[in-house]
Amino acid sequence: MNIRVPPPRSLSVWEQLLIGTSWRKAHRLIPGVVLALTVMFIADRVSVWAGQVILRAQGLDPAGHVGGISAMTCSILIGLLLANVLEVRPSFRPGLEFSVRKLLRLGIILVGIKLSLVDVLRLGLWGIPVVLVVIASALILTTWFARRLGLGTRLGTLAAASTAICGVTAALAVAPTIDADDREVAYTIANVTLFGMIAMFVYPYLAHFLFAKQAGAAGLFLGTAIHDTSQVMAAALSYSQVFGDEMVMKVATMTKLTRNVFLVGVVPLLAYQAARRQGTERKHINIAKLFPLFVLGFAAMAVVRSLGDAGLGSHSARAFGFWTSDSWKVFTRTVGETISYGALGTAMAGVGLTTSLSTFRVLGLKPLYVGAMSATVVGGVALILAAVIGPRIDAYVSNHAEAKAPVAPMAAPAATVPAVNGATAPAVFEAPAPGTPSAVEPGAEPATGVRPAAAPANANPAAPAHKKKRSSALKRRSKEQSRVHL
Repeated sequence: MNIRVPPPRSLSVWEQLLIGTSWRKAHRLIPGVVLALTVMFIADRVSVWAGQVILRAQGLDPAGHVGGISAMTCSILIGLLLANVLEVRPSFRPGLEFSVRKLLRLGIILVGIKLSLVDVLRLGLWGIPVVLVVIASALILTTWFARRLGLGTRLGTLAAASTAICGVTAALAVAPTIDADDREVAYTIANVTLFGMIAMFVYPYLAHFLFAKQAGAAGLFLGTAIHDTSQVMAAALSYSQVFGDEMVMKVATMTKLTRNVFLVGVVPLLAYQAARRQGTERKHINIAKLFPLFVLGFAAMAVVRSLGDAGLGSHSARAFGFWTSDSWKVFTRTVGETISYGALGTAMAGVGLTTSLSTFRVLGLKPLYVGAMSATVVGGVALILAAVIGPRIDAYVSNHAEAKAPVAPMAAPAATVPAVNGATAPAVFEAPAPGTPSAVEPGAEPATGVRPAAAPANANPAAPAHKKKRSSALKRRSKEQSRVHL
């Protein structure tokens, strides 16, 4: 008797979008998510403790300084330690993958509420020329270097696309279009993990050393030079936590999202080149599936922030008719920092817990050379372009901040008193300071803060009485003398 097994049910749109599995299997995500959350909380405490130890070793008071250790970095390191020293059970795998994929994107989306829509468009436009030059340089130089090593163009193309666009996601999207085999994909993912992780730990301090007072240049460099989205967010958060500059995180996030969008155009181009080179028919590519939807979520949160800020300036002075100015600030800070940082920290812990260092043992030297070449090209070009274009971003940010600054109220005009002959003259005394008497007693010195006003240059003060009498006597004497002569 043949028993027909029903085909597995395909996931609905909401299941794919929210959890990546069916609702019936959602309970399998709990162990891995709890493990990642635990690692994140431990990493936060370890970062605070390690920062205090470093500050005390430098002779500084920890109460008034920020430690040089980031909680994001500690999350990845602790996760790496647990994954490679202790064995992570397979039951944790679904929840860890959910943390890396879904919670990472959730954290990025929520960061968008810290920016207005105008900032998103401006910063995104500044990043377009940088991303174009970086992608072109990586594709040309890395594929040439791979051919020189005798590895062909496929490994070089995978390495260039993954390092210049969006890491592992780009490698998995490009591989089917150029007929890359599983071994080349594994090499590429290992290179992205290795060199991206090195950049994630080193580049925040390099960016601060080179661009300490240039948030635009530092953010542009971090958002362009580091490979995977999770690695960029970890580096940007580390910079923000260690050096206290949130603008660097905003610029880095927008630059990285701009790179992710370029995946939509680069993958069809590489597929066309591969088909032309191999003389085969070009493969069909679904452009809609390549577009990162969380970029739209990020922009949507920026729209929410812009509408809320506009509501504060309206007649009701309330964001969406509900939040006051203070409560709106608390809400945006809670969503954009507390919740988003928690989601990103959990995702970073998941990255560490799902990374196996044993993968690098089976790599040959030549694939590592290709990965190192691609990472060097992307980092070098990003550094040069950040130094050139970064100051323009800083100028835009400073001008935008000055435009938002409140204008100081103008001083009231000086009071005038009527003078003799109907003319007006400046007041003798300026307005007294609050709390001082408004009148000055005769013969007394003016009070502090009450300064006599200067008399105008064309004023003719009245002469004393005795001088008037003497003048009239002289006139009478001159008239009498003139009569005698006559």
